[in-house]
Amino acid sequence: MKEHIRKRKIMAVTLTGSLANFLLLVFKFVAGVLGHSSAMIADAVHSLSDFVTDVIVLLFINISSKPKDEGHDYGHGKYETLATTIIGIVLMCVGAGLFWDGANKVFGFYFGGEQLESPGKIALTAAIISILIKETLYRLTLYVGKKENSQAVIANAWHHRSDAFSSIGTTLGIGGAILLGDNWRVLDPIAAVIVSILIVKVAFQLVIPAINDLLEKSLPTEVEDKILSIINETPEVRNPHNLCTRRIGNDFAIEVHIRVDGQITVSRAHELTKEIESKLRLKFGPATHIVLHVEPIKEKKDE
Repeated sequence: MKEHIRKRKIMAVTLTGSLANFLLLVFKFVAGVLGHSSAMIADAVHSLSDFVTDVIVLLFINISSKPKDEGHDYGHGKYETLATTIIGIVLMCVGAGLFWDGANKVFGFYFGGEQLESPGKIALTAAIISILIKETLYRLTLYVGKKENSQAVIANAWHHRSDAFSSIGTTLGIGGAILLGDNWRVLDPIAAVIVSILIVKVAFQLVIPAINDLLEKSLPTEVEDKILSIINETPEVRNPHNLCTRRIGNDFAIEVHIRVDGQITVSRAHELTKEIESKLRLKFGPATHIVLHVEPIKEKKDE
């Protein structure tokens, strides 16, 4: 039931964002064409990438929420990590494309004698509206992503924020080009270049952690230290070692060896492992994957 509610909230906020992105991208394309603004057209392309990533999130969240089955013994959580990676890569491509287009126009203006059209007020209006809508979507999506512990939704929230950044740069560029005269029309493509750099930076911040999870990188040292501390709270358990950790989507996987008195019964050893598992799941979530390997305490001469 809890997973069903989580999925419903994620789907609701993502559908809201996708509808807003679709309306925005149409409005921006029209405003960019009618307003003769390369920055606004670039901003519209960015909104198109937002719409595509919304579709990706909806698809992968639906898959990642499925329970484990015969073909996926560890569940489907990494589909969400894969979605985060795809969103980041899309952002990188969009940022690189915006940079290339803007840089070419700036170079042509300064060194090729090319003339740039002055953007129209409709483009400026579209940019301001975009800032307001995208910042609202960012805050709403980030809230849901953090509350429901969803990497993909948090990544999508930053995609909304990057579009808001893009629109801020676009607003400054278009506004400067309109208000300062013909010699300042180059501010329009310059704005696109600056925004593209911010977009690529955000993309790297999303992609690197997601790739680390896909490559089975260990959990942070402070998390592993906390795991060992929780295990050591059980008096009959000694020397937890061979700790292996990783993420499976939004959940943790913990594998560790523990030592107990070799004279206790198998039943008691089982009780101790269940006690440790309960404490770890209480701290890190009920879906935490835990494997405890029990060994007898070694004599001092063997250690």
